[in-house]
Amino acid sequence: MKAAMLEALNSISVQNVPDPACGDDEAILEVHACAVCGSDIRIFHFGNDRVKTPAVIGHEIAGRIVKTGSAVTRVKTGDRIALGADVPCGTCRWCTMDMGTNCAINYAIGYQFPGGFQERMVLNSTTLNYGPVTPIPDSLTFAEAAIAEPLACALNGLELAGFGIGKSICIIGLGPIGCMMLELSRVFGASRVFAAQRSPARLDMARQFLPDARFIATEQENLVDTVMKETGGQGVDLAITTAGTVQAHDDAIRMVAHRGYVNLFGGLKNQPKLTIDSNLIHYKECFVMGSHGSLPRHHRLAVELIAKGAVHAKKYVSATFPLEKTAEAFAYHESRAGLKVVVAPQGEKAAWT
Repeated sequence: MKAAMLEALNSISVQNVPDPACGDDEAILEVHACAVCGSDIRIFHFGNDRVKTPAVIGHEIAGRIVKTGSAVTRVKTGDRIALGADVPCGTCRWCTMDMGTNCAINYAIGYQFPGGFQERMVLNSTTLNYGPVTPIPDSLTFAEAAIAEPLACALNGLELAGFGIGKSICIIGLGPIGCMMLELSRVFGASRVFAAQRSPARLDMARQFLPDARFIATEQENLVDTVMKETGGQGVDLAITTAGTVQAHDDAIRMVAHRGYVNLFGGLKNQPKLTIDSNLIHYKECFVMGSHGSLPRHHRLAVELIAKGAVHAKKYVSATFPLEKTAEAFAYHESRAGLKVVVAPQGEKAAWT
């Protein structure tokens, strides 16, 4: 079979590799869609301590089970499933308290476990016992179902920040996750939504997801001043940074309301350290926190929301590439020409069935 193998930093090539073997407590997934994530690009350029090259990365996955081991009961041959990235170990104190994103081992598909940029992949016993392995209805295409993984991360971020009915929000950064936050703000019952993006072109791309939000192009107007003025000096109940920049983090803390939440969702990679005026936190009595990844229950809910049409997964997929052009798919992602790009190991037509 074929796999897009990450051989070293900035080097990925499609190779012929042996078909995966299936143990008694394992299953084989035929991958139909694997969307490219920004973290895949960071691994490609900068590596990751959990990824040992040569490796197959990719964690936004959907496909069909083609083989199961004799001891497997969770899935059966023919099942259509989507996968999340984060796999709880199931035994540490965090996992046993349903806080697997803080797992002591921190397993993830496309990291320690081989990922989805290949024609077939093994679902090991840990993944099958504890991981985000979610059935998908026939009404969803594999490409749409692959979008459930980042959507699950967005759900985790809003949940941890205590977001809910009647609260206001400012979403800073309108890439795919930011646009998902726009759609989810409607699901969660937001009273008012501000949406900020540096690039006017990217901002215009996001308007389709929540046209009545207050969109702010930060190259043209000051984000904090605008939010504070339009909230009567109160600020927002939740400021969430889906852009991983120091400026976004600083702006979020300055615009959050008293007793509000700041979720530093976008991690700072290859950025200077954040320096903050801690008095802002002190006197506002606000809560500054972070979130990353998701739990299996978030992934199940993400699939459900997509299936119900509450989140429009198809709108996020701007391009589809065959496995042989995985490098080109990475380049497309980095070009920021669209939102999400899907690699289709069984062919582009199969990804949309």
